[in-house]
Formats: sequence, C-alpha cells, structure tokens
Amino acid sequence: MSDLPVTMSRSGPPETVLDPEPADALEALAAALVVDGPGRRDAIAAVVGRWPTFLDGWARLGDHARDDVEAYACYRVAYHRGLDRLRASGWRGSGYVRWRHETNRGFLRGLVGLGRAAGRIGEAAEAQRCAEFALQLDPGIDPTQPLPSSP
Repeated sequence: MSDLPVTMSRSGPPETVLDPEPADALEALAAALVVDGPGRRDAIAAVVGRWPTFLDGWARLGDHARDDVEAYACYRVAYHRGLDRLRASGWRGSGYVRWRHETNRGFLRGLVGLGRAAGRIGEAAEAQRCAEFALQLDPGIDPTQPLPSSP
C-alpha cells in the first residue's frame, strides 16, 4: 500500500499519484533512451527485463516497438500493471490520475499508447475506450496528440 494519500477535494474527484520508480531504474531508462539507432529498443528492453514492474519502461518499449502488435503488447503491460499500482495506491476506479505528476506518466503513456496501437491494428472499440479513459483521468490530455516530453 502506498504512503501517499488519495487527496479528496470538495471541488472534484480524488486525485491519485503513483509512488516513484526506483532511482536506478529511472537512471537506466534515461541512459537507454539516448542510445542511437536500433540499439535503443534493445537497451530499453534490457531495462524492462531488469525491472519488469517499471511502467514507463514498458510504455517506452511500446514507443520503440518493431511493429504495431509488439507496441500493443508493451503498452497493454504498462496499462495493466499501472491499474494494479493505482489500486494499491488507493484508487478505486474513479478520480484523476494527472500527467502533471511525473510518477503517473508511465501509466498514462501506456494507456494512450495502447489506444493508438489498438486503432492501428483495427481494434476501434478499444481505441475509443482508451481515449475516453485517458480524458477521464486527466481532462488536459489530448489522446490524439503527442504527450508532453515524449520522444
């Protein structure tokens, strides 16, 4: 269970903020993302292999996937592991999970990526569900546009 509280507000739904990833995982991912060429994907995969619960690692692996099916699978892992982490952090199926919190970005990147990949492989209903869910979690996200700070 997270030590971070779920904040309640009289002005709207609660907001959940995920706990940070391990510092060494963040450093390894940052190093992998600056690798040039096709080695970048392999470097990111090595990070995910070492930290298999690292949400942004899975989402970034989806960003650098070899094809749409691989991207879909990686984003789906980020999304489902993210749901587990949200629930462990006190999220009960509703409320905000905003992009402005760095620790939420791996989950949100996975969710938006899953929706886009679903659309590319012809799963239109899933693409629509993901886009709507992203907007419910953070109304400031435009699932049709690149997310801020995405390579």
